[in-house]
Amino acid sequence: MSKQDLLTLIEQKRQELIQVAMKNGFTSSLAIRNSQELDKLLNEYNDIFKKKVSTH
Repeated sequence: MSKQDLLTLIEQKRQELIQVAMKNGFTSSLAIRNSQELDKLLNEYNDIFKKKVSTH
């Protein structure tokens, strides 16, 4: 997956989380699930970015 594809997914998940949290509350199970999915994407991005930084 390209860096830009991952950034697009992150932004989409962020927007989805905001909408779900506004509708169902920040502590709803759906908001928590979306937050965990966003965390996973951010961690994946961080892992890729750290590898590129450490090789330069």
